[in-house]
Amino acid sequence: MVAVGGDGTVHEVANGVLRAGGDAVLGVVPIGSGNDFAKLVGVYRHDPVRAVRRLVTARTAAFDAGRVLDEYFVNSAGFGFGAEVVRVRNAMPGLSGFLSYFVPVVRAFAGFRPGRFEVRASGFSETGYMMMVEVCNGTTAGGSYRFAPQALPDDGRLDVCLVRRVSLARFLLAVPRVMRGTHGTMAEVALFQTGQVTIRSLDGPLVLHLDGELRQPEGRECTVRVQRGRLRVLVAQ
Repeated sequence: MVAVGGDGTVHEVANGVLRAGGDAVLGVVPIGSGNDFAKLVGVYRHDPVRAVRRLVTARTAAFDAGRVLDEYFVNSAGFGFGAEVVRVRNAMPGLSGFLSYFVPVVRAFAGFRPGRFEVRASGFSETGYMMMVEVCNGTTAGGSYRFAPQALPDDGRLDVCLVRRVSLARFLLAVPRVMRGTHGTMAEVALFQTGQVTIRSLDGPLVLHLDGELRQPEGRECTVRVQRGRLRVLVAQ
């Protein structure tokens, strides 16, 4: 089965495949803005014709999938600022390419107030005001942001990037470092790997994105789990 579109399309197709039993193999022809998942399967920045040609000779691999709220995600699930950026971006449909991700980041920060979260995983526990929590299966989210530079989509682990409350000056410093994947040494950042992580919102409703798709469950707590080797994909050689 081939998903022709961006990460939102890949998300929907992958959920269909996985809910049907996961026997089908997922290929991607990227025509979206961010195309984060396309980077994992070797067809990033390919035009449709070239992508199709690469799929013909691609190998089949078993990727992990994340699962939360009875829904799968293939690249990342985000809480806090990441979800707010998605909301702002959805309200600015005229932007395209890199600007469709950079402009919403700057605009979202202007009105964003970090909430208090409780984050629990094996070997990690923290409660406090957090800018964002991004739970990653792939290395990037939002097009150009390398939240989890060490992530592998087939290692049976989720890579979590937690960013504590930061000032405007530190935020402006952090943005290029996140794009380079060198933010891990900042005092406001915690990076860790886990098979599952539980996140609880202490200030208000829980809002998150799954591969860039907004969700707002009724409860204030959810557990994100990895399902190892759950998704069969075509990886260009």
